[in-house]
Amino acid sequence: MKISLFQRFKFTLILITMIPIFTNCRSQPPETVEYVDLEKYTGLWYEIAAFPARFQKGCSNTTAEYQLSTKGYVIVINKCQRETRRTEIKGKAFVVPNSGNAKLKVQFFWPFRGDYWIFDLADDYSWAVVGSPKRNYLWILARSPEMDTQLYDEITGRVAGKGFDISKLEKTYHDSK
Repeated sequence: MKISLFQRFKFTLILITMIPIFTNCRSQPPETVEYVDLEKYTGLWYEIAAFPARFQKGCSNTTAEYQLSTKGYVIVINKCQRETRRTEIKGKAFVVPNSGNAKLKVQFFWPFRGDYWIFDLADDYSWAVVGSPKRNYLWILARSPEMDTQLYDEITGRVAGKGFDISKLEKTYHDSK
């Protein structure tokens, strides 16, 4: 079967016009939640799952604690267990103006700041999904170290719908202590 030059051109044109359809989900930054009440968001969060990150290599029992400072930023205290020692890093998170508090810039080392966007959040602030708009970082957080499997599956389904590759998610181990 011989394909004419016109048929090849037509096929190529169809493919080119369909590329935006298949890539649109990942070409636009994912939507965040509309609004985050930072007072409700403060407190201790347990990492349920995350994309592997170099700075978290070998971590278990990972937590993040958020506190409101009197100077208008959020104090961030991340902790994890590495073998027999507990490690901790402190930082600051600054709200991006006009983001409904759903977009922050986190700084652990001056002058570097990274994106911290809240993509999904329980109405009662019992769990949250945070990450970066480039989809290279993702964390599922909860107020307790365990999450119901059905809820986890619902959350990851929504995250996948926002263009994240959920096959990269790794569940975080927590001791029962």
